[in-house]
Formats: sequence, C-alpha cells, structure tokens
Amino acid sequence: MLNIGEIQTLLNTIDNRKAQAKVGRRYYHAAHDIQDYRLFYYDAFGELQEDHTRSNIKIAHPFFTELVDQEIQYLLSNRDRIVTAEDTELQKEMDRYFNENDRFRAELADACTDAVVCGWGWLYAYVDTDDRLSFQCADSLSVTEADGRYTSDGRDYVLYRYLQRKDIYGHMVYKIMVMDDNQTWMYTQVDSGTITLDASTADAPNPRPHVLYKKHNSDDTYFEGLGFLPWFRIDNNREQVSGLQPIKALIDDYDLMSCGLSNNLQDASEYLVVVSGFPGTDMTELMQNLKTKKVIGTADGGGVEMKTVTVPYEARKVKLELDKENIYQFGMGFDASQVGDGNVTNVVIKSRYALLDIKCDKLETHLRQTMGGILDVVLERINQERGTAYTRADVKMDFTRSCITNDSDNATIESTEATTAQTKINTLLAAAAQVGIDPVLPQLCNVLDLDESEVRKAIEQADSEQLDSMMQQLEEGAANDTGAETDNEV
Repeated sequence: MLNIGEIQTLLNTIDNRKAQAKVGRRYYHAAHDIQDYRLFYYDAFGELQEDHTRSNIKIAHPFFTELVDQEIQYLLSNRDRIVTAEDTELQKEMDRYFNENDRFRAELADACTDAVVCGWGWLYAYVDTDDRLSFQCADSLSVTEADGRYTSDGRDYVLYRYLQRKDIYGHMVYKIMVMDDNQTWMYTQVDSGTITLDASTADAPNPRPHVLYKKHNSDDTYFEGLGFLPWFRIDNNREQVSGLQPIKALIDDYDLMSCGLSNNLQDASEYLVVVSGFPGTDMTELMQNLKTKKVIGTADGGGVEMKTVTVPYEARKVKLELDKENIYQFGMGFDASQVGDGNVTNVVIKSRYALLDIKCDKLETHLRQTMGGILDVVLERINQERGTAYTRADVKMDFTRSCITNDSDNATIESTEATTAQTKINTLLAAAAQVGIDPVLPQLCNVLDLDESEVRKAIEQADSEQLDSMMQQLEEGAANDTGAETDNEV
C-alpha cells in the first residue's frame, strides 16, 4: 500500500496539465480573462495609476462552451443502441447495462465533456443495489494516478480527493480515497494539512473491499474485490490537452475587441472641451463651473468648443467577424449562424460539418479505447454470473452521428432510390418470366430486402398451378411496366 508520505507527495505535485485543465474548465463556465481586465494611465508625475473613471465593460463570449457541447452532443447523437450483439441473450444484457440505461448515457456524456474541457475525463465503476456494475463520472481535477513504476510496492493506484464538508471553524475537510485493484483506503485531510486515516470509519474496515453487502435474511457481511482498478480514463488527445488551447487567444481577442467597442460606445456620450483664452488659474475650476453653473468665463477673444470622438466601429466590426470565423475554423466547430445564399442542400450541410466530423473522429478513437476496457469487465461479470464465454468480439460499438438535413433533398433522394429499385425489379421480373425464377431469385431478394431461404421455402410449398399463375402474372406485369415506360419516353 501507499504510505502517507507518498500520498502527500502525489497530491502536492505541481502538474502543468492540471493548471491548463483549470483554465479550460474556467472558460467552459464563461469565466474568461477579460473579467480581470484593468485600465491604467500615467499621471502628471509619471506614475502609473489605475483608471476608475473610464468605462471598463467585461463581457465574456462563451464560444468554448458552445464548441464543447456541440462536439459531445454530435458525437453521442446516436439515440439507438450504442452497444450491439448478434446473440439475443447478450443483447439483452448490453441493453440493461448501456442502451436502456439513461444514467450511463448521462455519465458518459459528462466524462466526455470533461475530456474536451480539461484534456481527460474519468468514469468510476461500482456495484449497485441490483448487483450490476454501474459507472459514474468523477471530477477529473480531483483524480490522481499513481503509476506502479514509481510506487514503493510496484502497484498501480488511483487517488480521489474530494471536499466532504466545511467545519464550524471554516476549515475545509477533505476525504481521500486510495484504491488498488482489490480494496480502498480512506483518509482525511483538513485544508492542506497532514493526511491521516479516516477516524469516521472506526466501525468499518479500513482498508475495505470494493464491495460490501449482506444477503437477504442474513446478518453475515460479504465482501468482494473487483479484481481490477475501477477507474476508466477518456483522453481528449494523446497529450491530454484541453480543446481550449488552439482557440484561447482568439476568444480573448474577440472579448477584448467586443468590450472595447462597448466601452467606446459608452464613452461616446462624453466630449472634449476645447477652451481658448481661459482667464482662470485652474482647469478644475472650469470643469466645476461647466458641470454645476453651466457657465464659464473667458477672456476677450476666447471661446469654448465641445468636440465628440468618432467611434472606430467598422474596423472593430471587421475584426470581430474575422475572430469569429477563426474561432469556428480552428476550434473545428459548426457555425450555425451561417446562412449562405439560401441554397442549403445536403452537400452544403455536410461540408459545414466536415471539421466537426474530423474532431469527433479523433475523440471517438479514444472513447472506443475506454469503452473497450469497460466492455471487458462487464462481459467478464456476465460470464461469471451466467457461465458463458462472451468476448469483446461478440459485441460492437455504434457511435453513428446524425445531423440536420434538407427535407426536400431527402424526398428527392428517396424518390430516386425508389425509382431505381422499381426499375431493377421490373428488369428481374421480365428475366424471370423468360428464364425462370431460380437464376434471378438472389438478385430479386437483395433488391426487396427479403430472406432468400424463406422465399425458396415458400416456392417449394407452392403447387405447380400456383407457380404457373405466378409466372404468368410476372410476365404480364413486366410487359405492362415496359409498355408504360415506353409511353413515358414517347
């Protein structure tokens, strides 16, 4: 097991990836750097002073939130079975674990969101009250891995540190779970102080097995070690880098340009006062008279002129549009505000989804790796319970994505496909009337999506008179269809 010194070192280790992940999570919740933006000026003595009089509007534009939610919802847009199997009994089990379990879909979506926002996400496995493996998303920033190559006993561990409560003195009390492939140790820590064994578990084993339960009508306590480390990581990419990294500077620039424009418009009501021949000794006196008395005095030949400042609107507008275009391009997202020339066909829609498809393909690769590990432990548990020998080769993962389409295009495509199929059927029926049904039956069943064996069985059960009648109908139907096609051509 890990000693307390190792646990303390692992939790206190400065990880640059976690620092970047915190920035990603901050931007996902629209807490951008613009909120810390300050204005300064040099006073008459050349000292830098913060300006509290000018407008300093701070508006965050959550592009990253949209891009993340867009990617996750598109990646998991398959509302049917995400895990399928040819075996009927196995399919029922997969449906219970994954397809009919809305909670699993929700937890998987949260873990994938963490993966894109922070760079990685975590799913934690546990045994629920139905004695079935369930999976829950864990806060990715609270999980620390301990590689067996660097631990004192050579075993892999996962540490999960979470806030349990705040005591009456205002101190934060944290719980720390240290897990290996068989059991869990519980520790407690106040603020960032010394880590100690959890005293609240004095009446329970510490460490404890992964699963503790009592059977019905029994006072005996049973325990079970899962035999694997019940943590599954989903990576956003090989480097485990947040999806924010390529576009953070662009989002910051957009915030700056947009807020700068707002500040210009806010300050446009102010004006410059140009004074000539002012006889006073202090400019403050002039401004005070101007604001209160609305009257100022000037010397002979003097005067006062009010001048407003022109807002550089067009330049900022062009820059905002350029930043927005680059955010969607380099963020590899779908800009739903694009209208185009109004001729939005399915080809145009697919082209707009091209970058998003590429980004989802990359994340899907890592998601399949994680789901493969989850399927392995689920299948092993099913095999233990049912005495079967299922493997990962017996199941398939389906992450088919769906996007909006043009209904008019869809109708045209369906009409074309139906016409093509009808032409093939007519041709095959005409051939069947001449050479018999056997040579063309496989092609005909393929076009009509029929089971050839079932069709042959039905033909064998039919008597000769029925077959003669069927062939006559086929011949007449083919002839009528051919004549109709000829009339249409004329």
